[in-house]
Amino acid sequence: MYKNMFDCFKKTLRAEGLRGMYRGSAVNIVLVTPEKAIKLAGNDYFRQHLSVGGKLPLHREMLAGAGAGLCQIIITTPMELLKIQLQDAGRVAQKQTHGNATVAAPKASKIAMDLIRTKGILGLYKGTAATMLRDVGFSVIYFPLFARLNDLGPKAPGADVVPFWYSFLCGMGAGAFAAAAVTPADVVKTRLQLLHRAPGERAYSGVIDAFVNVVKYEGVVALFKGAAARAMVIAPLFGIAQTVYFLGIAERLMGIQKAPAALPPVQHTLLLKEDQGNSSDQRI
Repeated sequence: MYKNMFDCFKKTLRAEGLRGMYRGSAVNIVLVTPEKAIKLAGNDYFRQHLSVGGKLPLHREMLAGAGAGLCQIIITTPMELLKIQLQDAGRVAQKQTHGNATVAAPKASKIAMDLIRTKGILGLYKGTAATMLRDVGFSVIYFPLFARLNDLGPKAPGADVVPFWYSFLCGMGAGAFAAAAVTPADVVKTRLQLLHRAPGERAYSGVIDAFVNVVKYEGVVALFKGAAARAMVIAPLFGIAQTVYFLGIAERLMGIQKAPAALPPVQHTLLLKEDQGNSSDQRI
């Protein structure tokens, strides 16, 4: 239905108006903060526990990122499921009526309650495997890439923190690259999470079936549909989120002293001389 990102923008704006361009924003506003909090804090947690002698090899960085991505899907899967239904309602209505429909705005609360009523709480977790594939893959790429880019940044003498603008640029660059890289998993996830389809649209039984049939009927290039749009969204999102988190802005607003990163303890040796002429040293 859409030739490219700009064609999609034009047709959606014409058919659904300016409000149609913001379908699903309420779901994002409510759930994107805990999602990113889990992701960033989870990565820190795993990095600290996987470090060896204060150092973190690349394979352990990737493992830490995978753990963070795995933790976030408890929020991401229902958020994506609800958001997709809201954002896709106009497209389905237009295809069903050949462009003559007045699109009624669905409500996330009604979609969620209908799913819970018919399929239980697990109904909100349709497409979990594909979501896991996308988010774990994203985190495996993003966090090690961000950490290495950030370590290359300029630092003031005696300081361990790079300027905020550099962290922002690193978050944008790493986020855009990782988002584009996992677009095939995102395409498959979106196809699997659609609850309503226009006549003639295919349904898929699982991740592998979706991959195979998308490639079979639409070509490999279809797996990268929306890559540019995803990069444009994810880049500033992670640039801002990473900068806010990295600088401890939330802690400052709440009056909390941000603790330094917990690294493996270093054993120190202190020599204490006894005052009464005892030449022996006491080591602690």
